[in-house]
Amino acid sequence: MSDAVDLFLRFLETEKRYSPNTLLSYKTDLLQFSCFIEECGSGNSITLCTTRQIRSWVISMLDKGMAAKSVNRKTTTLRRFYRFCQQEGLLSSNPADFLLSVKAPKPLPVFMEESQMEYLLSSALVPEGFPSIRNLMILELLYGTGMRLSELTGLKDIDIDLVRGQIKVFGKRQKERIIPVTSILSTFIRQYITARKQAFGQLESEFFILTDNGNPVYSKFVYRVVNMALGTVTSAGRRSPHVLRHTYATHLLNRGADLNAIKELLGHASLSATQVYTHTGFEKLKQVYQKAHPRA
Repeated sequence: MSDAVDLFLRFLETEKRYSPNTLLSYKTDLLQFSCFIEECGSGNSITLCTTRQIRSWVISMLDKGMAAKSVNRKTTTLRRFYRFCQQEGLLSSNPADFLLSVKAPKPLPVFMEESQMEYLLSSALVPEGFPSIRNLMILELLYGTGMRLSELTGLKDIDIDLVRGQIKVFGKRQKERIIPVTSILSTFIRQYITARKQAFGQLESEFFILTDNGNPVYSKFVYRVVNMALGTVTSAGRRSPHVLRHTYATHLLNRGADLNAIKELLGHASLSATQVYTHTGFEKLKQVYQKAHPRA
């Protein structure tokens, strides 16, 4: 390692007051790049390397299966190091300046299979008591409408119109949208309202979903309910309310719903946000092909 690297690490420690773990990460990245240059046999030191050498290092890391996020973190280390060298007058130019970041693939949305949701919302699992009915109401609403967690916790009685079969929600930036409600969901909403009246009588609260004490539900409460429920049908790491929103959109698309219609139902500002579900559907088709085609 060069004197420039030692100077840079001391700067991060004394001036920037970085933690020991962060300093170790920077030191490791620079040491790995130095070793790469030596292995290439170019004869250059880390302060005399070229942009081409840095690109070669990036390619070698990707070839070894390193994640794009990790590769980008290491190239960020080089950018900062060479910028520091420029500021100290050790270099006239930064060889990492024009290095493009590696594009990381976007993770596909996690969603439940139709059979899992059928079991979870099965009429055979008749809940008893207000808490159980309320918990099932949360699942029914999230899966039956695709609404966001914040939209659920903000839902009020006045927003629900069972005569017209629709629910009004206020999404991001308080943008209002209307979501149709199925007859099955309408029936359960009526059952929930009856159970709520039996539990609390005439309430002063204007909010639709209530806790065991009659207070409006909050985000952590809903998350806990959904997490426990999904845990009975899947071992997936992600079991948040947003998974049910993904499930709602994916099942609509799989059954032939128009992408623009799904966009409006979800309240997306642009179609690009909705198009991620087409990738989910295609991945499922690929799995079917791999299992069924004789030459797959």
